[in-house]
Amino acid sequence: MYKIFEKIAHIILNIIIVIVFLIVLIVGYNYIQLQIMNKDYTNFFGYTIFEIKTGSMAKTLNVYDVILVKITKDVKENDIITFKKDNDLITHRIMKINGDKLVTKGDANNTEDEEITKDAVIGKVVSVYPRVGIWAKVFTEPNVLISIFITLVLIGLAISKDKTEKIKNERNKNE
Repeated sequence: MYKIFEKIAHIILNIIIVIVFLIVLIVGYNYIQLQIMNKDYTNFFGYTIFEIKTGSMAKTLNVYDVILVKITKDVKENDIITFKKDNDLITHRIMKINGDKLVTKGDANNTEDEEITKDAVIGKVVSVYPRVGIWAKVFTEPNVLISIFITLVLIGLAISKDKTEKIKNERNKNE
């Protein structure tokens, strides 16, 4: 029974280590794109992610929601889009399209925004992940990731050492 538990624990530990390693790679990729290459957002195969920071789209999109945005200029009325205005990234709904000009508005706002051009559009929201931003903050902190990774490696070593000691004890008994 103990051997089965040990094998299951080892498999789960390996899976967790791989997941943490992938998260570290993604965080590193984001860091390179945002900090070193000075981009406004990252591009993962034509998609990017953002965290909602204000309540301008409340009830539809709330603070700490994470949105998946398809990078595209192909948008239509009523789409929720993310666009760049000055140095801000804004996610609002398209109210009107006048040729190359778009009028947007936050669902919780009383007034429409100033017109923007389609060139300002980053893309349209294709998926919403409620409250994921809170967890993303915790698990993308380098100190937290390093601590989790080291802890998992130490647990793996402890399990391996325990197994090695059992094998040595069994050999000593047989001799």
